[in-house]
Amino acid sequence: MSTSPVALVTGAATGIGKATALAYAHAGCDVVIADINSERLKQLAHDIQEIGVDALAVTTDVSDIEQVNALHEKIMAHFGRLDYACNNAGIEGENAPTGESTLENYDRVMNINVRGLYACMQAQLKIMEKQGKGAIVNMASVAGLIGFPGLPAYCASKGAVVQLSKTAAVEYAEKGVRVNAVCPGAIKTEMIDRITRQDPETEKQFAALHPMNRMGTSEEVANAVLFLTLPSSSFITGQMLAVDGGMVAR
Repeated sequence: MSTSPVALVTGAATGIGKATALAYAHAGCDVVIADINSERLKQLAHDIQEIGVDALAVTTDVSDIEQVNALHEKIMAHFGRLDYACNNAGIEGENAPTGESTLENYDRVMNINVRGLYACMQAQLKIMEKQGKGAIVNMASVAGLIGFPGLPAYCASKGAVVQLSKTAAVEYAEKGVRVNAVCPGAIKTEMIDRITRQDPETEKQFAALHPMNRMGTSEEVANAVLFLTLPSSSFITGQMLAVDGGMVAR
């Protein structure tokens, strides 16, 4: 059983999830990392342990409810507690206008980004309510706050994450559990790097979306997640924190 705070990050193998897991480790938390990519999880677990805290890697497809339940059972069996959770696993899906985007794409995006997150949050809320404390941060997006042409399913999914977060925050506020969401703008991740390598002009286009005229980093998003889960934000719940270089303020 752990005496240190225990943090869970889903979608932890790369990008924002990886940066968040490492940030929790540097903050002194034992870290549970979940993702479908077993090999990258194994390496990340090693990196976390090198920092001097415990790491539990659990290969998990959040769209599979049995795997989600098994993940949280393993957390409690290994650590006996869950203090913080960052529900980060998600996909963007195809890029096509609303009239052309397929229902198959819509179902896949919603199944992972909404249903999977919902299942994770339900398991976490049960644990944290029993503990009488805990904090959850769901990974939404500026696409859940404003429209993005070509990403109808993704925007719908992140809008759902925003409302799920607000609702749970109100429901569990008196039970010692806080729920917030982070809404990143364009973040320089491996996926973005692959796109910009093919067309360097694309990076300028992504940067121009933000008044700060640059993309964000995974570490900047991770810092926001930590702020919203650690005790320094103990009176903050139900908030949607845009980490977007001013994009939604335009």
